[in-house]
Amino acid sequence: MSVPTAGVVVRGLALAALLVLSLVGATRQARRPNVVLILTDDQDVCLGGMTPLKKTNALIAQMGITFLNAYVPSALCCPSRASILTGKYPHNHHVVNNTLEGNCSSKLWQKIQEPYTFPALLKTMCGYQTFFAGKYLNEYGAEDAGGVGHVPPGWSFWYALEKNSKYYNYTLSVNGKARRHGENYSVDYLTDVLANMSLDFLEYKSNLEPFFMMISTPAPHSPWTAAPQYTNSFQNVSAPRNSNFNIHGKNKHWLIRQAKTPMTNSSIQFLDNAYRKRWQTLLSVDDLIEKLVKKLELNRELDNTYIFYTSDNGFHTGQFSLPIDKRQLYEFDIKVPLLVRGPGIKPNQTNKMLVANIDLGPTILDIAGYDLNKTQMDGMSLLPLLRGDKNVTWRSDFLVEYQGEGYNGSDPTCPGLGPGVTHCFPDCVCEDSYNNTYACVRTLSTSWDLQYCEFDDREVFVEVYNLTADPHQINNIAKTIDQEILEKMNYRLMMLQSCSGATCRTPGVFDPGYRFDPRLMFSNHGVRARRFSARSL
Repeated sequence: MSVPTAGVVVRGLALAALLVLSLVGATRQARRPNVVLILTDDQDVCLGGMTPLKKTNALIAQMGITFLNAYVPSALCCPSRASILTGKYPHNHHVVNNTLEGNCSSKLWQKIQEPYTFPALLKTMCGYQTFFAGKYLNEYGAEDAGGVGHVPPGWSFWYALEKNSKYYNYTLSVNGKARRHGENYSVDYLTDVLANMSLDFLEYKSNLEPFFMMISTPAPHSPWTAAPQYTNSFQNVSAPRNSNFNIHGKNKHWLIRQAKTPMTNSSIQFLDNAYRKRWQTLLSVDDLIEKLVKKLELNRELDNTYIFYTSDNGFHTGQFSLPIDKRQLYEFDIKVPLLVRGPGIKPNQTNKMLVANIDLGPTILDIAGYDLNKTQMDGMSLLPLLRGDKNVTWRSDFLVEYQGEGYNGSDPTCPGLGPGVTHCFPDCVCEDSYNNTYACVRTLSTSWDLQYCEFDDREVFVEVYNLTADPHQINNIAKTIDQEILEKMNYRLMMLQSCSGATCRTPGVFDPGYRFDPRLMFSNHGVRARRFSARSL
């Protein structure tokens, strides 16, 4: 029997050590947290939008943290989704509405922004396998922007809906190949299709790399098509009759004042029916959440997975006599649900800090261990709040901005209002217009719960609300609030509208570190130093 030489033994030990190190490295990589982001479409939180989601509440909210003051910087699908993906305000990602002309999934968006979204960084810089399923951006799949053959950088698995939310009769881009779906519930109902694709990914993915999943449901967006087993649910439910329901929006921008009050019976019946149907569609989302959590648990991955649940914007049903839509500056349109569970998050918590969807990208990159100083993101990582860190310095305000949409000609439903309006209802109430273009500072500090907004219109209209005294934003106090506060808010708005990256996170008006030089206020009337330009968004 031959005896191995010393050199052979040394080489064998070296190979064994390398094998152990590689296994340890793979194990460490596998132990990095996984992340799941569930994004619903048009789900409010102010008007009871979370009420139907009993399973989601039990499996995410009660097992983690609910952010009570979560907002979007633009109350419209495409700009808001762009903010999630980039971690930027609209004036920095330049998506201003739901059209190609407004940069929604345009060639320019694809060239300038998509390579630097947080999923792209997760995949290329952090080694995550990434999965997308559902609605991406409203104009995704447009022929003028590459069609469904375009797969954005950063996605290992891509199952994206062509254009806007539907439940049946839609096309998916399956890794760049078109797949048409019909109207057979068992194989085509989109929310269930997304659930099944997600379960398949969890079944067949690699176990050597951490994963990120973004599941973007059509619910509760119109056309509000419920799964057949849920079409009779909530028959006794109607839209909330809170104090700003079906009242005239006095002292507000002209678009709000033009709404007819009281609303017609047919309008109220329509919005009540829409409200019920929205809830019905969310029951399938609730089922999706349950299936997803059970699968993660079965895979023994639940304890190492962060799950985020949120919406791209809020919604209104009859507030200030506006029938149904989003787009407006008020709480019901800009406030959204945000629930998170995951490693190190204590169960059944609530948090009152002011957070925004521009924080999701930085948070998820922080979870993955990426250096946020290497990004140009405007948002902040929520990870210290999720962990319950003490003495966290946090923001007290953020920016809301929106560029109104309108037709060049008169809307045929409402010719009397002339050109420039859109989304009009049969009783001549319009939800949007070109000059429904505004920017706001939403402030939440220990001393103030305030919203300050300016419109880019001929009136140079200003709306200000003290939400401590007036949570439903009925009384515009722009003409009665202290002039010094008005001037400070005007200047703060100017600063935020031109901010980028770290400058978007400077102290707010009511923070101890805030500095204000009144000499910078050079407007004659002392309210507005300059008109912001929608074209600069």
